Amino acid sequence: MSRIFQSLGTSLDDLPALWVAAPLTGLLVQPVIGHLSDRTWLGRLGRRRPYFLAGAILAAIALLLMPESPGLLMAAMLLWLLDASLNVSMEPFRAFVGDMLDKDQHAAGYAVQTAFIGAGAVFGSIFPWLLEHLGVSNQAAGGGIPDTVRYAFWFGGAALFLAVLWTVLTTREYAPEEMAAFDGAATEDHGHTLRILAARQYGTSIAWIVAGAIVVVAVAAMRLEKEVYLLGALLAGYGLASIVAIARARAGHVAGMLGHIVGDFGGMPLLMKRLAVAQFFSWSALFIMWINTTPIVAGAFYGAPDAKSPLYQEGANWVDVLFATYNGIAAVAALTLLPVLARRIGQAKTHIIGLLCGAAGFASFFVITDPKWLLASEIGIGIAWASILAMPYAILASSLPQRKLGIYMGLFNVFVVVPQLLVATVMGSITKHFFPTAPIWTLAFAAGALLLAAIAMTRVEAARVPG
Repeated sequence: MSRIFQSLGTSLDDLPALWVAAPLTGLLVQPVIGHLSDRTWLGRLGRRRPYFLAGAILAAIALLLMPESPGLLMAAMLLWLLDASLNVSMEPFRAFVGDMLDKDQHAAGYAVQTAFIGAGAVFGSIFPWLLEHLGVSNQAAGGGIPDTVRYAFWFGGAALFLAVLWTVLTTREYAPEEMAAFDGAATEDHGHTLRILAARQYGTSIAWIVAGAIVVVAVAAMRLEKEVYLLGALLAGYGLASIVAIARARAGHVAGMLGHIVGDFGGMPLLMKRLAVAQFFSWSALFIMWINTTPIVAGAFYGAPDAKSPLYQEGANWVDVLFATYNGIAAVAALTLLPVLARRIGQAKTHIIGLLCGAAGFASFFVITDPKWLLASEIGIGIAWASILAMPYAILASSLPQRKLGIYMGLFNVFVVVPQLLVATVMGSITKHFFPTAPIWTLAFAAGALLLAAIAMTRVEAARVPG
């Protein structure tokens, strides 16, 4: 995506603003789709599969058109369409696993899903390289979009659509009557939601708005990255949404989608709130890694003075290998290590071990001098990545009411999105002010964040999976 944007004339400094599309669409779309998919049943298409299919069709169209964008505006609009469509398609997938499996199968089910995520990431990361070695041109006349990128997008669109279509055609979802037999009859909770919302005071809502205003003022006063404005807008927006939901509840209106989302977010179960803390710190560490690993490896291990140096390109190529390694490790660990540990010591303790492995992987960057040995660091990071993608969702699916699994999975995504926004903005400002020439210190923050996540997990009590 960055190669397409830069080929169309975007400066490097403007790329983060374009990438805001991913977290923003996830934050807005996933709770909505989760709420809707909990309440959908379209006959043979079922409950979650209509969203799989619709999202995949739109995402595939965006992927096919993206390399042909005539200008930056078109590319940016297609990116938003792509992110929104992927969220429509992928959000119900985690709830789908919870729907289809017994509680004692959740850890294994999410681990298998994680294994395929890792395998797909490895293949996707090497696909342009593979095309180049098969003779496809990696250069384009006039600085345009090379064929390797163009074909990678087209192949990705086709692969996405065919894979989702396979799932839609070869799976059968349990009907609402069957789900009720598993989880107990789903009583209508409009009245309960209305009572909870009507009993709330406006003080908390106003506090959200004030917090958003403070963030906006701080960004202007301290000249922080402009993307931080989005965080302030989101805080204030949630405050306004909660005022509307409370007012409607007090007026006796039926609790619509807004009321349910606001009510469910404020009324999250205690286990979910505690798990959200660990999720926040876990994803903070991941985004630090994704943003900073290339300049860290190129500068600290290859001695590249700047991005124009050949040493920088050499280091960046090695980072591709490192990232492919941790995704491969995640795929293997998800199928072998995680299910075994979950059966023996429980899901929560398994996740703690995974997070500590990741913290050790990040810390090892400070003692390794030969970049080849960074492959060992990626083992710990890969185990953590596998655990982050599997264990929190297994714990949630085993602990939440089945009839609200979609909305809660969507709301849980908030604690993936907010760390992304903070790291992409605040961490950049911290790096510029305190260690502009030594970005490796950001990995100390990453290691510390995973340690805090592990500590937070000690307060999460998840059911032990029977052996």
